[in-house]
Amino acid sequence: MRVFLTGATGYVGSAVLDALLRTSHDVTTLVRSADKGREVAARGGRPVLGDLADPASYRDVAEAHDAYVHTAHDRSARGPQIDRQTLDTLTELARKPRTGGGVRLLVYTSAAWVLGRSLDPADETATASPTPLVSWRLAAEAFVLGQAGPTLRTLVVRPGIVYGGQRGIVADLLRDAGNGLIRVIGDGQNHWPLVYDRDLGELYARLLAHADAAGLFHATDEGDERVNDIVEAIAAHAPVRPDVRHMPIEEARAKLGPYADALVLDQLVRSPRARAIGWAPTLRSVHRNVPRLLEEFRADRDDRQVAEGPKYARR
Repeated sequence: MRVFLTGATGYVGSAVLDALLRTSHDVTTLVRSADKGREVAARGGRPVLGDLADPASYRDVAEAHDAYVHTAHDRSARGPQIDRQTLDTLTELARKPRTGGGVRLLVYTSAAWVLGRSLDPADETATASPTPLVSWRLAAEAFVLGQAGPTLRTLVVRPGIVYGGQRGIVADLLRDAGNGLIRVIGDGQNHWPLVYDRDLGELYARLLAHADAAGLFHATDEGDERVNDIVEAIAAHAPVRPDVRHMPIEEARAKLGPYADALVLDQLVRSPRARAIGWAPTLRSVHRNVPRLLEEFRADRDDRQVAEGPKYARR
């Protein structure tokens, strides 16, 4: 399948790219720089230089594809606006009649945080009550799902907190432990819905391959881990045990804004629709796999240093 992928050098998109290439898809990726393009090409993707904020920079190249997978997110204040503009463009392209016909796909990446606090296990039928950081994503989800038709299969993926490698929230905790201090927002008794990066990528590959897959899919390992348990396991494996400081939510909001409220969410999230198409996470726990995650963290760091050379070392 010819796939057009946004965000291929981002955390989620990188895992998706690897999974799609493993399953022999022909993947064109939108990148913003020549350096990013070389990174993607080295992994087997076809880079196209462009910018989500400028649809004209990628529209013509993106037109000739069978599937559109949107994982990128612009973190600027214009992020939600650029996201909707991108969805408008990709939907327009996906709906264009083509020689040979066939059903095309549009896959949108949302987040489990749109569910809000969920003390009862929440599956894809649960009512969403999003934390402010991601509240705009609900409208994007509804737009994508509303575009489904006879020639267009649309899907929305809500990943939990992604872990693995040197990026993401869990990697930040590993890094903080190495620096001697881990800060926890609130009392740490809240549960985080989590998903291993490679498992998440595998889900996207399955969704593309499964002709009947459509609609909303959660992506979590269903491990129901408390933040304190994750932090304790990380602290126990640090060369020198770090201090752990619990930061009051008011203080965290002053420093982090709405991101603090997302980190303190207490969520139990289930992924029955993903499991129904044969997806089975290979990892179901952070705190039981800290040695492995530390090994991946260090290997990822070393790979980046080799790839980026002295420039990386000066950061």
